[in-house]
Amino acid sequence: MSAASRAPQRSNRTTRALRVRRRAVLAAGAAAAALLVSACGSGGTTGGGGDTNFVTGTDGISTVAKGERAAAPDLSGETLEGEQLDVADYRGKVVVLNVWGSWCNPCRAEAEHFAKVSKEYADQGVQFVGINTRDTNTRSALAFEEEFGIDYPSLYDPTGKLMLRFEKGTLTPQAIPSTLVLDRDGRIAARSLSALSEERLLKMLEPVVAEK
Repeated sequence: MSAASRAPQRSNRTTRALRVRRRAVLAAGAAAAALLVSACGSGGTTGGGGDTNFVTGTDGISTVAKGERAAAPDLSGETLEGEQLDVADYRGKVVVLNVWGSWCNPCRAEAEHFAKVSKEYADQGVQFVGINTRDTNTRSALAFEEEFGIDYPSLYDPTGKLMLRFEKGTLTPQAIPSTLVLDRDGRIAARSLSALSEERLLKMLEPVVAEK
């Protein structure tokens, strides 16, 4: 075969390889976009798995009876300010855990409510803790907190490792934003997988605060 006849074949193979590579890149981009949409949206009302013992109300808030709650996993690490924090140190208080990202519009929608309620309940044995995730640096996250007047600490979890510590079958945070309420024994009492209004946040929090 002459060099002239081989040239078109090489050109065809190169074109096919480029098409395959382009399709792979487009597919990967679509998958990443789908993940981002599912990660930060209006949320949902389902989740968990296995024998969860939880009841999901029509408002999307899942609750567990006091005697059937699972303990929260180890939630410790470095805060946005670079300090060490362990949620277990708040045992004896009701803890509100909020998973958020500065890039997430529903997180921005609920942030003012969390800032307000955290201040109002600080003297009632309630501690708010954020889990900041998928922010590639702390600057944007700290700017978010300053903008909305959030003065409680947030663990910095850019890759979402803390959320993977929750066992399947518990009230696992599965979306951004997600909110969990832990009782005074460090057990998961309630969860929401969507952005919360002040009214819905209080609906999650107040029954746990009232427990004896």
